[in-house]
Amino acid sequence: MITFVDASAQSRRKPGVIPLHGEEGFAGMRKAGALTAQALDILTEYVEPGVPTSTLDKVAYEFARDNGAIPATLFYRGYRHSLCTSINHVVCHGIPDERPLREGDIVNIDLTLVVDGWHGDSSRMYPVGEISRKAERLIEVTYDSLEAALQVAKPGNTTGDIGAAIQTLAEGERMSVVRDFVGHGLGKLFHDEPNILHFGTAGTGIPLKPGMIFTIEPMINLGKPHVKILSDGWTAVTRDRTLSAQCEHSIGITETGCEIFTLSPGGLFNPMKSRAAA
Repeated sequence: MITFVDASAQSRRKPGVIPLHGEEGFAGMRKAGALTAQALDILTEYVEPGVPTSTLDKVAYEFARDNGAIPATLFYRGYRHSLCTSINHVVCHGIPDERPLREGDIVNIDLTLVVDGWHGDSSRMYPVGEISRKAERLIEVTYDSLEAALQVAKPGNTTGDIGAAIQTLAEGERMSVVRDFVGHGLGKLFHDEPNILHFGTAGTGIPLKPGMIFTIEPMINLGKPHVKILSDGWTAVTRDRTLSAQCEHSIGITETGCEIFTLSPGGLFNPMKSRAAA
């Protein structure tokens, strides 16, 4: 059974209890989301052949430190980095290391900065130099699926409408949606209710109400949707070794639609559009 509560009523919630945030929560999320998006914009300058992902991690950490923020993943459940960097067939939770990026790679960078207790969570794709047309198309479809989801993220619809929009678009392009990972509520908690499936049936699931805050973060594969976790306990990869892409926004449901908290200040969120504009 689903219960909606005033977000200020309790700091720790039980499964099935969904917080509804007021202006204080939206203001906190705007600040956290904006700083996260700014950091991801800055990282664009560093993503190029020969640069190790450990360098990207260091840049993100120093940016957070210099701006009074904390990377949410640092020491989260034993994780020791400020970013997740997922390259090519890595679906999510890739760990930064000393291996250099190579021409033609695609990498998802996932960052959550905590600002005054609020979590701004976002990820986006970065092409490394010139990439293949199939990689470009995968990124385009992934971003299109997120846009389709944002269009239906409004009161009167349901979480199933979000999943159905993503699934319909991706599968219509003969790609697949990863089922093993979901979007999630957030705010002063890193992971909160509700879970947001990126597949589903329109009209089903949890009704969307003003004040809900959550991420939408579709992971789209060129091949089949199946993934496996590597021995490090974090890195998820496609079982068939095909390319995977992801993009993510933190949003809040308003009276008429949704507010995106993690918009890129430099218009760099979608790399295909920013490259075309350049």
